[in-house]
Amino acid sequence: MHASLGLDFGTLSVRALVVALDGRELGSAVADYPHGQIVANLPGDTAALPPDFALQHPQDWLDAASAATRAAMQAAGSPELAGIGVDFTSCTMLPTLSDGTPLCRLDRFRDEPQAWPKLWKHHGAVPQARRMTRLAGERGESFLSRYGGVIGEEWLFPKILEAIETAPGVAAAAEVWLEAGDWFVWQLTGGPAGQLPRSTCQAGYKALWSERDGYPPADYLAAVHPALADAAARRLPGRMVAPGRPAGRLTAEMADRFGLPAGLPLSAAIIDAHAGVPGAGAGEPGTLVMVMGTSSCHMLNSEVLRDIPGVAGVVKDGILPGYFGYETGQAAVGDAFDWLRRLTGQPDFAALSAAAAELPPGAGGVRCVDWFNGCRTPRMDGSLRGAFSGLSLHHGPAHLHRALMEATACGVRWIVDLMRGAGVPVRHFIATGGLPHHDPFLIQLHADVLGETIAVPPSRQGPALGAAILGALAAGAFPSAAAAIAAMTSSATPARFHPGPQSGAYHSIYEDYRRSTAR
Repeated sequence: MHASLGLDFGTLSVRALVVALDGRELGSAVADYPHGQIVANLPGDTAALPPDFALQHPQDWLDAASAATRAAMQAAGSPELAGIGVDFTSCTMLPTLSDGTPLCRLDRFRDEPQAWPKLWKHHGAVPQARRMTRLAGERGESFLSRYGGVIGEEWLFPKILEAIETAPGVAAAAEVWLEAGDWFVWQLTGGPAGQLPRSTCQAGYKALWSERDGYPPADYLAAVHPALADAAARRLPGRMVAPGRPAGRLTAEMADRFGLPAGLPLSAAIIDAHAGVPGAGAGEPGTLVMVMGTSSCHMLNSEVLRDIPGVAGVVKDGILPGYFGYETGQAAVGDAFDWLRRLTGQPDFAALSAAAAELPPGAGGVRCVDWFNGCRTPRMDGSLRGAFSGLSLHHGPAHLHRALMEATACGVRWIVDLMRGAGVPVRHFIATGGLPHHDPFLIQLHADVLGETIAVPPSRQGPALGAAILGALAAGAFPSAAAAIAAMTSSATPARFHPGPQSGAYHSIYEDYRRSTAR
């Protein structure tokens, strides 16, 4: 029996999933990172980190992935593997030597926070990102339009610039800057730095790279900081590889460590949320895949290229080979629901959602702006804040919760309107991630607000499944991405949520939402 291995690197743990090439899930396992998120202080150090820092330990990725892989393969009965796929949180990045050694593993840098991997949610580079955005706008840099006019503080170049300006010794010692997903694949495949496989997905969405133009112009980067231009010219070595394309083969050393045969092909890495697209069975263009968890990321493959103000990125081969991949997102979804639950003292989501479902559309006049962690799409502004309005003494937690859910769905409708208005077809909708399985009412509400049918695949391991599909594709097990996705997801029948009789009531609620979010 041939199968593929998907490794899904999240914020706190890694999941290994073994999937037969006909889509049957044979075995899985999860291993936590021993150091988790490093947010209070560095290992072995008592000095407090700044509150906007979020770091990780690179050894955790290798150790946890090895443990999860061995356990998953044992649970699956040790089938013959065709290939390996990897998805990773992004932009999680780190500085290394030319042989891949992370700087934080060197004695002279172990107490320097800038030498450690910066997790995607690290927000220490906010001033650097704002300065880069302002200067790019003033200079009329054409690359800025691909990102909705804003460079995110979580992205690669602002995080490099943060190190340059706050820890110049680290920046000078960094021979390679790279994404954690690329680092992991590089560790498994080996080879010199000049040949390390860099994902077009991670580079396109988080490093301002495009196939046509490469990284931003050297004169722009030099205007930001001369050392940033040097980093782009000399410290970003490697070759660009699209997810689903072979990045290399498993070395004998790593094969022994993971308990796998040497020589297995690996796919280039993909951003974790983006792996949910093939994992959800979306092999054709025009399908919006909503990965809904603590935040939401929406991806769409298209044959059409458009620059859309407020859309976080559009990258050729960014999600699947042969398409332009669009990414949008909402910065607070599940974590906003949990914040409200805790704030109102509710014991569980099930009861709160059930009470909200009993209310009519409009939550008894309560309206919400859902920007409690800033707005990702379309405003691209982490400083924006949320609000409730229309409150009176008879309103309770259920009214607030329903208003927040309705605002979240209205935010998705706004994104869809932006894309369709720019000429990008959006024909079908899929919801995946943790929330669709835990709260069906939330998905029904989205279907009503959008006026569209939403499919929810049964697999709760969408990103890991997507990574496994890309691993099989990189191994040459299928002739195309569409064929691989069809073969490895067709046995799963999705639940479908159709617009209900209340759908028409949301037109005025959506208009209220747009008025309340207008500048």
